[in-house]
Amino acid sequence: MTATDRLDVRAPRFAASLTAALLLAAVLASLLGTATASAGAGWLLPATPIPARLADVGFLLVLLAALLFLWGVASPRTAPWGVLFRRVVRPRLSPPREFEDPRPPRFAQGVGLVVTSAGLLLHLAGVPWALPISAALAFAAAFLNAAFGFCLGCQMYLLLQRVGVVGRVRA
Repeated sequence: MTATDRLDVRAPRFAASLTAALLLAAVLASLLGTATASAGAGWLLPATPIPARLADVGFLLVLLAALLFLWGVASPRTAPWGVLFRRVVRPRLSPPREFEDPRPPRFAQGVGLVVTSAGLLLHLAGVPWALPISAALAFAAAFLNAAFGFCLGCQMYLLLQRVGVVGRVRA
Protein backbone atom coordinates (compact mmCIF):
# COMPACT_ATOMS: atom_id res chain seq x y z
CA MET A 1 0.00 0.00 0.00
CA THR A 2 1.43 3.37 -1.02
CA ALA A 3 1.21 6.56 1.02
CA THR A 4 -1.67 7.82 -1.15
CA ASP A 5 -3.60 4.59 -0.56
CA ARG A 6 -3.60 5.08 3.20
CA LEU A 7 -6.59 6.55 4.95
CA ASP A 8 -6.49 8.39 8.27
CA VAL A 9 -8.70 6.24 10.50
CA ARG A 10 -10.39 9.36 11.90
CA ALA A 11 -11.74 10.45 8.50
CA PRO A 12 -14.42 7.75 8.06
CA ARG A 13 -15.58 8.27 11.62
CA PHE A 14 -15.94 12.02 11.00
CA ALA A 15 -17.87 11.35 7.77
CA ALA A 16 -20.07 8.84 9.58
CA SER A 17 -20.92 11.48 12.19
CA LEU A 18 -22.17 13.92 9.58
CA THR A 19 -23.93 11.16 7.65
CA ALA A 20 -25.65 9.93 10.83
CA ALA A 21 -26.96 13.44 11.53
CA LEU A 22 -28.30 13.72 7.97
CA LEU A 23 -29.89 10.27 8.15
CA LEU A 24 -31.48 10.96 11.53
CA ALA A 25 -33.13 14.04 10.04
CA ALA A 26 -34.19 11.90 7.06
CA VAL A 27 -35.75 9.27 9.34
CA LEU A 28 -37.71 11.88 11.28
CA ALA A 29 -38.83 13.71 8.13
CA SER A 30 -39.86 10.50 6.40
CA LEU A 31 -41.90 9.44 9.43
CA LEU A 32 -43.86 12.69 9.13
CA GLY A 33 -44.22 12.62 5.34
CA THR A 34 -46.05 10.59 2.75
CA ALA A 35 -43.96 7.44 3.36
CA THR A 36 -46.03 6.46 6.39
CA ALA A 37 -49.45 7.54 5.15
CA SER A 38 -52.14 5.02 5.96
CA ALA A 39 -53.14 2.84 3.06
CA GLY A 40 -55.76 0.87 4.90
CA ALA A 41 -55.11 -2.86 4.72
CA GLY A 42 -53.12 -2.67 1.47
CA TRP A 43 -49.38 -2.74 0.94
CA LEU A 44 -49.28 0.35 -1.23
CA LEU A 45 -49.37 4.01 -0.32
CA PRO A 46 -52.67 5.75 -0.92
CA ALA A 47 -53.09 7.51 -4.21
CA THR A 48 -50.30 9.94 -3.48
CA PRO A 49 -49.07 11.22 -6.81
CA ILE A 50 -45.43 10.63 -7.73
CA PRO A 51 -44.61 14.38 -7.74
CA ALA A 52 -45.85 14.62 -4.14
CA ARG A 53 -43.65 11.66 -3.18
CA LEU A 54 -40.68 13.28 -4.94
CA ALA A 55 -41.25 16.55 -3.08
CA ASP A 56 -41.48 14.86 0.34
CA VAL A 57 -38.76 16.24 2.65
CA GLY A 58 -37.86 12.75 3.88
CA PHE A 59 -37.42 11.57 0.31
CA LEU A 60 -35.19 14.54 -0.52
CA LEU A 61 -32.99 13.98 2.55
CA VAL A 62 -32.60 10.25 1.80
CA LEU A 63 -31.86 11.16 -1.82
CA LEU A 64 -29.15 13.57 -0.62
CA ALA A 65 -27.65 10.81 1.55
CA ALA A 66 -27.74 8.39 -1.40
CA LEU A 67 -26.00 10.93 -3.63
CA LEU A 68 -23.32 11.45 -0.98
CA PHE A 69 -22.85 7.67 -0.75
CA LEU A 70 -22.57 7.51 -4.54
CA TRP A 71 -19.98 10.30 -4.49
CA GLY A 72 -18.04 8.44 -1.79
CA VAL A 73 -17.95 5.31 -3.96
CA ALA A 74 -17.24 7.00 -7.29
CA SER A 75 -14.68 9.56 -6.16
CA PRO A 76 -13.69 9.26 -2.50
CA ARG A 77 -10.93 11.88 -2.79
CA THR A 78 -13.45 14.57 -3.79
CA ALA A 79 -16.38 13.49 -1.60
CA PRO A 80 -17.56 16.45 0.52
CA TRP A 81 -17.08 14.91 3.97
CA GLY A 82 -13.56 13.77 3.11
CA VAL A 83 -12.60 17.17 1.71
CA LEU A 84 -14.03 18.89 4.78
CA PHE A 85 -12.04 16.56 7.04
CA ARG A 86 -8.77 17.07 5.13
CA ARG A 87 -9.06 20.85 4.81
CA VAL A 88 -10.74 21.91 8.04
CA VAL A 89 -10.56 19.20 10.70
CA ARG A 90 -7.29 17.34 10.11
CA PRO A 91 -5.04 20.43 10.29
CA ARG A 92 -6.36 21.04 13.81
CA LEU A 93 -5.57 17.50 14.97
CA SER A 94 -2.29 15.84 15.78
CA PRO A 95 -0.73 13.91 12.91
CA PRO A 96 -2.39 10.55 12.36
CA ARG A 97 -0.76 7.58 14.02
CA GLU A 98 -2.98 4.98 12.42
CA PHE A 99 -3.93 4.42 8.82
CA GLU A 100 -6.22 1.92 7.16
CA ASP A 101 -6.90 0.44 3.77
CA PRO A 102 -9.45 2.68 1.99
CA ARG A 103 -11.25 -0.25 0.32
CA PRO A 104 -13.42 -1.32 3.30
CA PRO A 105 -14.79 2.21 3.96
CA ARG A 106 -15.43 2.63 0.24
CA PHE A 107 -17.32 -0.68 0.23
CA ALA A 108 -19.30 0.55 3.24
CA GLN A 109 -20.28 3.63 1.22
CA GLY A 110 -21.55 1.26 -1.46
CA VAL A 111 -23.62 -0.64 1.09
CA GLY A 112 -25.13 2.66 2.26
CA LEU A 113 -25.89 3.51 -1.35
CA VAL A 114 -27.68 0.19 -1.90
CA VAL A 115 -29.74 0.50 1.29
CA THR A 116 -30.84 4.09 0.68
CA SER A 117 -31.46 3.49 -3.04
CA ALA A 118 -33.69 0.54 -2.23
CA GLY A 119 -35.71 2.73 0.12
CA LEU A 120 -36.01 5.47 -2.49
CA LEU A 121 -37.14 3.10 -5.22
CA LEU A 122 -39.62 1.28 -2.99
CA HIS A 123 -41.02 4.61 -1.80
CA LEU A 124 -41.56 5.70 -5.39
CA ALA A 125 -43.19 2.34 -6.10
CA GLY A 126 -45.65 3.06 -3.29
CA VAL A 127 -44.41 0.70 -0.58
CA PRO A 128 -45.28 2.25 2.79
CA TRP A 129 -42.57 2.53 5.44
CA ALA A 130 -39.80 1.60 2.97
CA LEU A 131 -38.23 5.06 3.14
CA PRO A 132 -38.03 5.45 6.94
CA ILE A 133 -36.91 1.84 7.38
CA SER A 134 -34.09 2.14 4.86
CA ALA A 135 -33.04 5.49 6.32
CA ALA A 136 -33.13 4.00 9.83
CA LEU A 137 -30.96 1.06 8.77
CA ALA A 138 -28.41 3.39 7.17
CA PHE A 139 -28.56 5.65 10.24
CA ALA A 140 -27.89 2.70 12.58
CA ALA A 141 -24.79 1.73 10.58
CA ALA A 142 -23.50 5.32 10.43
CA PHE A 143 -24.16 5.83 14.13
CA LEU A 144 -22.26 2.66 15.08
CA ASN A 145 -19.27 3.93 13.12
CA ALA A 146 -19.51 7.48 14.46
CA ALA A 147 -20.06 6.61 18.11
CA PHE A 148 -18.13 3.38 18.52
CA GLY A 149 -15.80 3.14 15.53
CA PHE A 150 -17.56 -0.05 14.40
CA CYS A 151 -18.08 -0.02 10.64
CA LEU A 152 -20.65 -2.63 9.57
CA GLY A 153 -19.84 -2.23 5.87
CA CYS A 154 -16.13 -2.62 6.60
CA GLN A 155 -16.83 -5.81 8.52
CA MET A 156 -18.89 -7.09 5.60
CA TYR A 157 -15.98 -6.30 3.28
CA LEU A 158 -13.53 -8.18 5.49
CA LEU A 159 -15.86 -11.18 5.67
CA LEU A 160 -16.27 -11.20 1.89
CA GLN A 161 -12.50 -10.84 1.52
CA ARG A 162 -11.93 -13.89 3.73
CA VAL A 163 -14.15 -16.03 1.53
CA GLY A 164 -12.44 -14.64 -1.58
CA VAL A 165 -15.30 -12.66 -3.09
CA VAL A 166 -13.69 -9.17 -2.93
CA GLY A 167 -10.24 -7.73 -2.51
CA ARG A 168 -8.40 -10.25 -4.63
CA VAL A 169 -5.01 -9.17 -5.86
CA ARG A 170 -4.80 -9.21 -9.65
CA ALA A 171 -1.92 -11.01 -11.30
